[in-house]
Amino acid sequence: MKHSLVVTLLTVCQTLGLGGCTLGPDFHSPSAPLAGDWTQLPAGGASQTVRGDIEVRWWETFRDPQLSSILQDAQSSNFDLKVAARHIEQSMAARTTVAASRLPAVNASTDYSRARNSANGLTDISGHDGKTNYNVWNAGLNFNWEADLWGRVRRSVEAADANVQVAVEDQRAVVVSIMAQVARDYIQLRGTQNSLKVTLQNLDIAHQSLRLTQLRLDQGVATDLEVSEATALVSSIEANVPPLEQRESVLINALSFLIGKEPGALAAQLSERGDIPAGPALVPVGLPSELAQRRPDIRRAEADLHAATAAIGIAKADFYPRIMLSGSVGFQANQLSNLGDWASHAFTFGPSLSVPIFEGGRLQGTLQLRESRQQEAAITYQRTVLAAWHEVANAMSDYQAVQRRHVSQEHAVEASRKALHSAQQQYAQGSVDFLNLLTVQNALLANEAALVQGTEEVSLSLVTLYQSLGGGWQTSRTQMATETTTAQSLPGVRR
Repeated sequence: MKHSLVVTLLTVCQTLGLGGCTLGPDFHSPSAPLAGDWTQLPAGGASQTVRGDIEVRWWETFRDPQLSSILQDAQSSNFDLKVAARHIEQSMAARTTVAASRLPAVNASTDYSRARNSANGLTDISGHDGKTNYNVWNAGLNFNWEADLWGRVRRSVEAADANVQVAVEDQRAVVVSIMAQVARDYIQLRGTQNSLKVTLQNLDIAHQSLRLTQLRLDQGVATDLEVSEATALVSSIEANVPPLEQRESVLINALSFLIGKEPGALAAQLSERGDIPAGPALVPVGLPSELAQRRPDIRRAEADLHAATAAIGIAKADFYPRIMLSGSVGFQANQLSNLGDWASHAFTFGPSLSVPIFEGGRLQGTLQLRESRQQEAAITYQRTVLAAWHEVANAMSDYQAVQRRHVSQEHAVEASRKALHSAQQQYAQGSVDFLNLLTVQNALLANEAALVQGTEEVSLSLVTLYQSLGGGWQTSRTQMATETTTAQSLPGVRR
């Protein structure tokens, strides 16, 4: 009898589970409205963007071991990345909870009670007519299962899979953002250190000019005005040093925070001044159509659209009847010694049907809400793709512009250095006054500061370009790769 009961139960579950349909629209990946190639590529310059596969480990193109080391530390220790990893775990746990509805829920229970019924009441199960106390022992299994005839559970699992993908793409977006921020702070740090270096070099030149002017005053060929002007120049340059030193400290602290360490943790490592990282001469940018596979925000928008599409099926399934199978099998006896006897067995089994008849418009309103959200998600996807396209185009344009400006700045510094050398010689010979020397020296200081800033802007612009192209998340740490792989291995999660 037990065997026939189990066979019947499994047969019914299999028949209902396989015979059901899935309501609602099926999701299809939208086509990204992107062209086959970029409309703007530079005609030349010190470096340029070209067609070709984007560098996934783009930071290595700067050839700066310290930058690569800090980026590696950030990938393993940054707190924002750890939080994003926990979000993936939470979404996967939520998916497991939803998927559990596909299987029967089985619970084991046992209980004991000592009781006495009224002699004047209903039938006394003890058979003692309420004259004595009695024991009741129960042990058994209870189960219930919903026949997913209309795909409500399947659509719920599909939506949960899409939400897992959303969490994965959020993590990838954090990876891209953190890596770009580390690179920016590092480049700005090196730019600040080089600005400080240039300032100190010009301060030495100003001191030399002051000593020369003082000597000429002692010889009677200079005036007190010239000495005052030379002294003012020294003080003016000195005033630029503290802000640069303060900014250097702030940037080191910012990098320390990004790798999850205390303020000043990288001071010893980064206090020695280095060159501003320079990018490669040729920067491959890939194709516009590849953005949909590379950029996490586009992939996230697609996953959002998938979840919203699946939610429509859930809302439609609520219009149809729900069939629940429930039952129990166990033993009941007045004495513990009799609990295992076959004569003590008991079971119940049967379906229940729930049909929505009147909901006051709740179901229709829910369906309209889900459909509207799906349409909104589709529009958001199109907007995300278009915004990404514009972002890359602007980044390419900016990179080309700062490259051209940087070349002009290099020429200006070279010419200013020659002019200062000539002015110093002529001032020492007395053929020009100190005002001319001061003008030339101020021009050199301004041009050298602009060159450092321009070099920094070129590298920062390249980081922005790589970020807009979506590079970098593919090489996250082993832990992130494991979590992503686990999420993508779930049925229904887009690979």
